[in-house]
Amino acid sequence: MDSRPVFNKKGVTLIELLVGLVISGVIIAGIYRMFIGQSRAYTVQEQAVEVQQNIRGAMELILRDVRMSGYTSNINPVTLATSIFPGDDTLTVRSDAIRVEYQRGGNRNIVSYRIDNSDPNNIKIMRYTDIGGIITTEPFLENVNALTFTYGVDGIAGFDVTQDGAMDDQNADGLIDDNDCRVTAATVSAGNLNIIAIRIDLTAAPSNPNNNPDIANIIPRNLVSTVNLRNLCLIKTS
Repeated sequence: MDSRPVFNKKGVTLIELLVGLVISGVIIAGIYRMFIGQSRAYTVQEQAVEVQQNIRGAMELILRDVRMSGYTSNINPVTLATSIFPGDDTLTVRSDAIRVEYQRGGNRNIVSYRIDNSDPNNIKIMRYTDIGGIITTEPFLENVNALTFTYGVDGIAGFDVTQDGAMDDQNADGLIDDNDCRVTAATVSAGNLNIIAIRIDLTAAPSNPNNNPDIANIIPRNLVSTVNLRNLCLIKTS
């Protein structure tokens, strides 16, 4: 048996160990930073998608009610002579709210949407319904930046044989399109103008209860839709 000491076996020195630990730490820190960055990006993207879906869903519901507005089982259009907006008995046409009514399932449905800015940190759209005498009030969409209505109108007063039912060419370009649906509520209220179409401009931001700076930097989503009134229901009466 050879008991002579062996001096050629290699090991790890303290310096090599420390260098290895530093390199490992740098790699782990890089992986962690990448993970955090990916998590933040995922959170931001998730919130952006959510607000986009919410605003699209809200717009579809508003459009559904507006399209139905004025529908009755007879040929007479619904005429809005007075307003039922909560807390407002003076205006029938507004830029920040809308009220429609139609018949459905034998019931008279009255639906209105309006901005509630009582909480500046969470401006909401409220939905008011009176369906067959059952009245409900509910938050419809939160974190709203803007809800604006403008109108496409027919300048001939009344609903009779002289009413042509066509939207006026507001910009005089020879075309009747969405660009002509820009008449303000004040102009409609001041004149004998029948509303033929409504342009809805809706903007909302993602929910950010924890004041996350990444979510705060998300650009609010905006959606614009124009709907023609099938039943010529929103008739301004003098």
